[in-house]
Amino acid sequence: MNHMLKNLSRGQMAGLWCAAIVAIGAASVAAGASTTSGAVELWLAACLVPPAVMLLVWRGAPPVTVAELLHDVNQPGKAGPK
Repeated sequence: MNHMLKNLSRGQMAGLWCAAIVAIGAASVAAGASTTSGAVELWLAACLVPPAVMLLVWRGAPPVTVAELLHDVNQPGKAGPK
């Protein structure tokens, strides 16, 4: 399971989240849940807020630290910093 999550991009993860929320919402409507404007607003918030926060917070690879940079420079036979 963990290996599968490493292969997903941020966009794919956000899309999967939205699809899961939509599927759960459709199942609840099919089961007879009420569709008031408050419920629709709650479903939209549940669908849009977590992926938006994830896309803002989740960054790419961390920058190279000074220790890694110095280690790479001091290694003979290697091609300098990354």
